Amino acid sequence: MTNLSHSSDKPRRVVLKISGEGFCPAHERGISMDAMSRLAEQVARSAQTGVQIAIIMGGGNILRGGQFKAANNAIQEATAHYMGMLATVINGLALQDAIENLGASTRLMTALHIDTVAEPYIRRKAIRHLEKGRIILLAGGTGSPYVTTDTAAAQRALELQADELLKATKVDGVYSDDPEKNPHAVFYNELSYADVLRQNLRVMDQEAIAKCKDHGMPIMVFNFRKEGNLERALSGERIGTAIKAV
Repeated sequence: MTNLSHSSDKPRRVVLKISGEGFCPAHERGISMDAMSRLAEQVARSAQTGVQIAIIMGGGNILRGGQFKAANNAIQEATAHYMGMLATVINGLALQDAIENLGASTRLMTALHIDTVAEPYIRRKAIRHLEKGRIILLAGGTGSPYVTTDTAAAQRALELQADELLKATKVDGVYSDDPEKNPHAVFYNELSYADVLRQNLRVMDQEAIAKCKDHGMPIMVFNFRKEGNLERALSGERIGTAIKAV
């Protein structure tokens, strides 16, 4: 396995995108503090090694804006997306307490202004928190409707000058098809951005992939449910599927 950890004079900095599925058991909804604690423990241990970590949360365990709009005609689509952004703030609050309960320092920052519970996201301030060893939790997506949290993760990875964007999923990486439905799906160890866009592989939305392609941001897609994988990914060990320029 390749290790991408940095020398001691330049700490490794990563943006971790984890969907709402990471906050509850498989095929369930809501927040499970057991699932949250397992996530928090791995993140806190990785931060202790000097890795600078920013986490973008999804909110699908509580509410997905697009799906909610589809089932409720009285709700405007933009409103449904804002509701989804608020779901990510709820996840961020829970994860913040779970991590700080382990003695690590965090800052919850939101693209939406909710000053009572979180700091507003300011790029230079976020970078300073990372430099001070704080784990930053970035909620609210980009703050705009019609933009996914995948795209928000790509945007923040670029803004924060991350070394890598980590996409945590429930499968081992990128496949030619859904491996849970198609047992013959082919696993890809490495892909170019162009491969992902051309084959319309649905690991992240195309806008997120295009942003990373345009600016050379490497992406690693891995199974966060497999024991120890999250810490391995945060430390820079090559697991799952690498997406990069070829």
